Amino acid sequence: MPAPDLSALRAFRTDLHGCFPRRADALFELVDALLTADPVASLPHLSLQAAHRRGWGSLYDALAEGALDAAALRRVLTWHATGDGSAVYALDQSVWPRCDAEASPDRGFYYHPSRHSAGQPIVAGWAYQWLARLSFERDSWTTPLDVQRVHPSQNTNAVAVDRIKNLLSHLPRGGAPPLFVFDAGYDSAQVTHGLQQLPAAVLIRLRADRCFYADPPPARPSPKGGRPRTHGTKFACKDPATWPAPTVEHVVEDAQYGTVHVRAWANLHPKQRAHPGRGTRKPRPIVRGTVVLVEVSRLPARPYPPQVLWLWWAGPGTPDLDLVWRAYVRRFALEHTLRFCTQSLGWTTPRVRHPEQADRWTWLVVAAYTQLRRARSWVADRRLPWERPLARGTLTPSRVRRALSALLPMVGTPAAAPKPCGRSPGRPKGSRSGRATRHPALKKAA
Repeated sequence: MPAPDLSALRAFRTDLHGCFPRRADALFELVDALLTADPVASLPHLSLQAAHRRGWGSLYDALAEGALDAAALRRVLTWHATGDGSAVYALDQSVWPRCDAEASPDRGFYYHPSRHSAGQPIVAGWAYQWLARLSFERDSWTTPLDVQRVHPSQNTNAVAVDRIKNLLSHLPRGGAPPLFVFDAGYDSAQVTHGLQQLPAAVLIRLRADRCFYADPPPARPSPKGGRPRTHGTKFACKDPATWPAPTVEHVVEDAQYGTVHVRAWANLHPKQRAHPGRGTRKPRPIVRGTVVLVEVSRLPARPYPPQVLWLWWAGPGTPDLDLVWRAYVRRFALEHTLRFCTQSLGWTTPRVRHPEQADRWTWLVVAAYTQLRRARSWVADRRLPWERPLARGTLTPSRVRRALSALLPMVGTPAAAPKPCGRSPGRPKGSRSGRATRHPALKKAA
């Protein structure tokens, strides 16, 4: 077998090392330890890995005092992005629970599907917004390009718009406008309004009880005057009697979902309660888009009947309905990525105090996942006896991680060897650290 061409992986590792202005070698070796440790039990356990040639004190010092150029790392991730070339991206928000960390600032209250506090699915912690590129291959891989911590005082939709604008500034011009897919936690009107006049399309899931309106008929002159109507005929998602004939329709047979029936109604807009001009005499903006209804005849490996799916599409041109429903199905790959980063790479395992340390650790997890994706074509399958064999290049993230410890010595490292510095004098005798300042979790006003 010929020797693998590892130049692309070496180039990424060199560029990654250049994104650490301070404590670069310690941070880089922490990423290598993260790639080879299974499981990630704690930060001190990572210091015992062969890839981490420094002590546990250097590891903690790298997270506490190290520096990471997030803007440079975003550019590196965009330059080294791989995939099938599709311009489809997904955004999702995940929470790092820190319920008992009273000394950690900038915590907020967020919904969590599996952890509860006082009987409610609400936890205190830090919320992170992930942006990744999707592919239409039959696997669970994505290409994370950006991650941003959302402060409790920030608007989630505004942060998403800023992340998209930042990504568009690094993407090559020309071609079809990229499509950004969201779950139901984002406001369709706010995201669409923030991305107007930009070469991008959005696809957002809608609740089944939403109502939209068509444009009103032309106003007739009246001697009484008055403001013309803003909303026309009502379109209620739950009431089929209010649905006019669809603007465009698409039917296709799929091996997993059976008959897929997609209908779309263009030039509809919602009523907005929260908008940039709220509290002033400015009129509410009219944000127009296309409401899409997706119906399938069956669900893969599910015995119960499928429910209908409502989506909001807005962007330049007209929507490609075949791309629309397939893009939203592929959005679930980002959830697989977040679960892998949490359960296998230990994203929420460290109990760091400051959110800046959590930011550095999150970026290191993204860098580790990216190296797994870049190395999947050069590692052999190391499977358990009951696992199904997979061809080279189609391995799952977990299987690539099993074999990466044999590949890293072949790739090499740009990190310099550690230099002995003697024993630290430690804390001065008689000094006391004192009680840490308490920071209650912030409640976001409605």
